[in-house]
Amino acid sequence: MRGLAIVRTQQPRGEISAHVFHADGVPPRRAPAWPPTPRNLPFRYRARTALLELQLRARVARLGLWRGLTEGLGVIGVARLHATVIRAGGRVEHLGLIATRLVTDAGVAFLVDDWDNNTQDLTTLNFHGCGTGATAEAQGDTALQTESTTVLNPDSTRATGTRSQPAANQYRSVGTLTFDGAAADTEHGLLSQSGTGGGTLWDRSVFSAINVASGDSIQFTYTVTLSAGG
Repeated sequence: MRGLAIVRTQQPRGEISAHVFHADGVPPRRAPAWPPTPRNLPFRYRARTALLELQLRARVARLGLWRGLTEGLGVIGVARLHATVIRAGGRVEHLGLIATRLVTDAGVAFLVDDWDNNTQDLTTLNFHGCGTGATAEAQGDTALQTESTTVLNPDSTRATGTRSQPAANQYRSVGTLTFDGAAADTEHGLLSQSGTGGGTLWDRSVFSAINVASGDSIQFTYTVTLSAGG
């Protein structure tokens, strides 16, 4: 009697995934101009984000028209500042978009000097400072109004930003400031040195108070988008 031949078959199984890597290392141009809005963003912050975005677009349209007619200039770029609070216990509070101002005269001069092969270095504009000054931003600002110093941990030290390029025409810097005391921060600046009280102020923003206590941190996300053409 012939033996029975037992044949076992196996169905191919598994998963496949793919990632696209750009040869030049540059992300797609149509990346979002700002970080995605968190799903759990409270309504009041979602509404503020929408309002600030509308105000930004209206201001850019007005300034572009005025500068074009009077000076033959346009608006080369806009900046957006988002914030997230990390409480001492680990709770994360997303605040959304908190400001859309203001690149300073000193910041523009710094850029031009670097372009002119001066001793300036544009890549140093990557340090995040904060403070309690509430005076409105002005192009002539050269420092934060009342910069936080000893309430920071470590003292008098700005946060070094983590840089990225969300799109070919965007620069982003994310810096986290940690506190060892209570503060009601109302202003932020992107500057050219880590120590408080000096450096070139590229951009200053004023916003509603962010109240922090010892052990809390604020993560600032600064994104500037530049426009081509003209």
